[in-house]
Amino acid sequence: MPTSILITGCSSGIGLASAKALKERGYHVFASARKAADVAHLQEQGLNGVLLDVNDTTSMQTALDKILSITHGHLDALFNNAGFLQAGAVEDLTRDMNRKQFETNVFGPMELIKLVLPIMRQQGHGRIIQNSSILGVITKPYYGAYNASKFALEGYTRTLRQELLDTNIHVSLINPGPITSRLRQNALKQYKDSIAASQSGAYQTVYTKMEEDYFMPDASDRNMAQSPQAVVKKLIHALESKRPKVHYYVGAPAQAIAFARRIVPDGFLDWFLTKV
Repeated sequence: MPTSILITGCSSGIGLASAKALKERGYHVFASARKAADVAHLQEQGLNGVLLDVNDTTSMQTALDKILSITHGHLDALFNNAGFLQAGAVEDLTRDMNRKQFETNVFGPMELIKLVLPIMRQQGHGRIIQNSSILGVITKPYYGAYNASKFALEGYTRTLRQELLDTNIHVSLINPGPITSRLRQNALKQYKDSIAASQSGAYQTVYTKMEEDYFMPDASDRNMAQSPQAVVKKLIHALESKRPKVHYYVGAPAQAIAFARRIVPDGFLDWFLTKV
């Protein structure tokens, strides 16, 4: 049977590119999305679209039951890709904003892994790949909730890997730098629906700059952005290598920052990152 994989967050960007590439490679891909319209669009593209919301336990269990009925109880791999970015200064983030960020970026992947682990244990093998971020290694100001969620995902995943060392279930993290996707577009909408309407005013200059730079299509760092295919390349290695890596840093900026994190003093790195 072809290698089966469940990928979350396939409506666009990294998830969609991964689903298409792996299908072409011969995988039995289950491309999930949380909206019925997006699932229909996936199916129109010839993909096996599955309705799955990582914020809903019933939705995850229903999706998994459907997948297992097709694969006769097997699931070879899980790529936790779904996520979003809540921008805003820590001072302006509410408990509800932080909770929503963690529900999608951390608690959803944690629960989905808990559901698939018994399956992988029973079949004697599996691959779990988490789409983290370079902001799970270093932090960037005004993305406090997102930074925290990715650091939490890193800690959870490292622990999971340690607990599975005596099994044939391999766990890896992918840490992209700038990637061409809808992350910023979606982050702008999230920002306008939350921070923009209720911010304290202490960071108005920063937010104006953010709206003019980071969120805009011609943002200054777009020339450094990698295509989603750069992530797909790392994903394939994590899925097919006999010895998959713990971390896969995607793009020169992410690789440079990961290296600098090991050798540069924290104080200097904090100063530098506030200037970038």
